[in-house]
Amino acid sequence: MLWKPAFASLLLMLLASLNIPAAQAPAASTKIGVRSNLALSDFYAHDPFILADKANKTYYLYTAMGPRQSPTGRAGVIVYKSADLKSWEGPHVVFTVPDGLWANPADGAWAPEVHPYRGKFYLFVTLHNNAKLLDESTPVTHPIYQGKPAPHHLRGTQIFIADSPDGPFQTLGAASATPPEFMALDGTFYVEDGVPYMIYAHEWIQTLDGTMEAIRLKPDLSGSVGRAFYLFKGSDAPWLSEQQEASAKARTYVTDGPFLYRTKNHKLVMLWSSYRNGLYMEALAYSVSGKLKGPWRQSAPLVGNDSGHGMLFHTFDNQLMLVLHQPFRQAHAKLFQMRDTGDSIAVERELK
Repeated sequence: MLWKPAFASLLLMLLASLNIPAAQAPAASTKIGVRSNLALSDFYAHDPFILADKANKTYYLYTAMGPRQSPTGRAGVIVYKSADLKSWEGPHVVFTVPDGLWANPADGAWAPEVHPYRGKFYLFVTLHNNAKLLDESTPVTHPIYQGKPAPHHLRGTQIFIADSPDGPFQTLGAASATPPEFMALDGTFYVEDGVPYMIYAHEWIQTLDGTMEAIRLKPDLSGSVGRAFYLFKGSDAPWLSEQQEASAKARTYVTDGPFLYRTKNHKLVMLWSSYRNGLYMEALAYSVSGKLKGPWRQSAPLVGNDSGHGMLFHTFDNQLMLVLHQPFRQAHAKLFQMRDTGDSIAVERELK
C-alpha cells in the first residue's frame, strides 16, 4: 500500500502524472536485467510476499513492478527466487496488467500475493484506474490531504491464475473480487471450513477510519459472491487512540496489508499495518471466537521502525518466518524468525 499522509501531495502529483491511456504509457528503455547472488538489501521490495514452494524447493519473493520499471510501460508483478533465503536471483516478470480490464495498466499494481489452491497458483493484486471515479455525480470535498480532497477512484484487488509460481498469470475473472463501489486494496486469501474468502483493507481515503473486511469467493476464485462483511476498524487499536489530540481536522486511520495465520493451538490471528506517530508499523489482531467473523481484538504491535505490510511463511525445515518491508520509502524486504506460542506469535530475532 503506497499511501501515507506525510507524502500525500507528492503521491497525488505522481498518480496524476501517470493518468494516461495505456497505449501512451511510457515504455522502458531497456528490459529488466536479471541478476544473481543478490542479498535482500540489494533490491527494492515494497509489500513483499514469499511463497515457499515445496515442489521445487524454491522461495519466491513477489513484489510490484511499476510502469516505468516495466519493459512494456505497463505495471505488473516481478519475482525473485532463492533456495536458502540468503542468495536471490531475479527479477522475472510474471504478470503485466492486460488490456480489456477496468484497470489502467499505467496506474500501478500493488501488494501482489501468490497462493496455491487446488493444483493451481492464484495471484491477488491491487489495481487502479485513476481516471474513473466511483461516483462522478458526487465530488469529494472532504479535506484529508493537507487540506485538499482526495478523489475516490477505482481501486480493487483482482485474482489471476497460472499453472506455476513462475507464471505467467492470466486473467481469471472480468472484475475485482472486492466490492466495485469500494476503494479496496491489499486483498489476501483465507479458507475456513472449506470456503474461500478474500480479506482486504477498505481504503481510509474513502472511509476516513479504514476498516478490515472480508468477502466470500467463488469456488474457482474467479470472483466474489454475496456481500462483504466487517471485521474491525483502524481506530479499534488502543495504541492508535493514545495519540489522539483535540483538533478541527478530520481524523484518519490507515488499514493495510492483512494476512491471516492459525497458530498451533488453533487461534486465529491477523497481521495488519497502520501508522503510529507518522511511521509505518506491523500490528497484530486476534479473533476471540477463532473464526473469521470474529469479534476481533487488538494485540500489542509486532514491529515498528517504519516497517510493515508483513506476511508469515514456513521454511522448508518448518521455521516460522515473517517478511515485511522497511523503511516505507525505498523499501527492502526484511526477515524475522518467529515463534508460534500457541495463543499468538512473537518475534525472536531479525535475520541479518
